[in-house]
Amino acid sequence: MNKKSVKINIFSENIYEKQKLDEKKFIQTARKILKFYLKQPEISGVCCLNDEEYSSLTFDIVYCDSIKTHEINRDYREKDYPADIITFAIFADTPSDERFVLDGDINLGEILLALDKVSEEADKKGHSFDYELSFLISHGILHLLGFDHQTMEDYNFIVGMQNRALESIGINE
Repeated sequence: MNKKSVKINIFSENIYEKQKLDEKKFIQTARKILKFYLKQPEISGVCCLNDEEYSSLTFDIVYCDSIKTHEINRDYREKDYPADIITFAIFADTPSDERFVLDGDINLGEILLALDKVSEEADKKGHSFDYELSFLISHGILHLLGFDHQTMEDYNFIVGMQNRALESIGINE
């Protein structure tokens, strides 16, 4: 499949009523970040899509609060704390012999972002809210593609790629 003609479907929902968000703007940001990553050989050559034939990629972004991410962490991950981001990498986390592509579409999974934690982190780091949210979206997309950060080397790779992705689309601290 010609990867240049891949359709990217991103669906978002803001269930955190205390904060309004320009969802279309962040869908566009996510789309640009994913396109950037797919052009990077160090990502496209080793990610979960490497040996797959597909014509479209799909994932969801859910904007929520830290109460929700705390519940998910506690109930599904046995971690008792709220997170700013939780990624369910459905495709990447499925064993390769059990993955499926439906009508040429790969459902990568879902990114949950706690907007109250995003705000808190942005303030703590001296970033704008938009920058912090974009940085976390880029992080979640790497997880959807199968990247993790169990070692310091992996963590540095991921953060370096996030910085490159944001720079490439003109998002700066």
